[in-house]
Amino acid sequence: MHRKHLTTRTPPEAYFVGSAVFHYLGPAFAVLLFARVEPLGVAWLRIVGAAAVFALWRQPWRALARMDRRAKRLLVALGAVFAVMNACFYVAIDALPLGTVAAIEFLPVIALAAVGARTARNGMALGLAVVGVYLLTDVELDAEPVGIAFAFANAVLFAAYIVLAHRLSRVAAFARLDGLAAAILVAAVVVTPLGGWSALPALLDPALLLAGLGVGVTSSVVPYVFDQLAMARLPRATYALMVSILPATATIIGILVLRQVPSPPELAGVALVVAGVALQRERAERAHAPGWREAQGAEVPSRP
Repeated sequence: MHRKHLTTRTPPEAYFVGSAVFHYLGPAFAVLLFARVEPLGVAWLRIVGAAAVFALWRQPWRALARMDRRAKRLLVALGAVFAVMNACFYVAIDALPLGTVAAIEFLPVIALAAVGARTARNGMALGLAVVGVYLLTDVELDAEPVGIAFAFANAVLFAAYIVLAHRLSRVAAFARLDGLAAAILVAAVVVTPLGGWSALPALLDPALLLAGLGVGVTSSVVPYVFDQLAMARLPRATYALMVSILPATATIIGILVLRQVPSPPELAGVALVVAGVALQRERAERAHAPGWREAQGAEVPSRP
């Protein structure tokens, strides 16, 4: 009872701020691990660590048992996209500033909203985001073309994640946390041939294993739970507007944790993407949906 009372007494804005910080604090910690473990190995540690926590907590195989064949196919596809998306994300943040990768990530999301609701507002939002991403990529393209390629691959896969999660929500009824837990369990299987071999040095070092688990908890478990607590009490429009600060949050964490101080063009690029995210809107018929974190309502979802 005391725990429930504390949950309801805490302002929902505080949960959102906590979620925004942890969404990129976890990846920042991951970058610090790259000196000891390759990026794909850290991605493996992150996904497997999160999968272990969610498996013990949510027992997602019970949700899997209730699904029909179509829902299971969608869940497998969702888990596979989640695994490859995070592998691309970690390779990208090894080469590029965290804020740059976070800003690029939102471009396809805004494009999805623009396609879904062809309005002048969404067109302006997409235009601002395109110019912002152009400024960011123009700064980095000559020095880190591979990093840019993986950042855009991650962004496209993030949009695919949204689409698949939305379809899954229409064919399977389960709690959001159970759906996430099941998808991460599938992702842990898929990511193993991609990054398991890179994580071998960590398997013999308890400190590295613990650090990898910490990355998984801070990247996937804590922010997602905070998201749910925030979305349950924040008005939908307020939550969607607050999501626009995420690229800026990534930039600030990059400065504080990784000493990635952006140049003036990079700052301008991030600011334009933030403005684009704040402007964009979904189609009106979703106006009363409960949240789009799993593509069900929050206009721009946070990274899972």
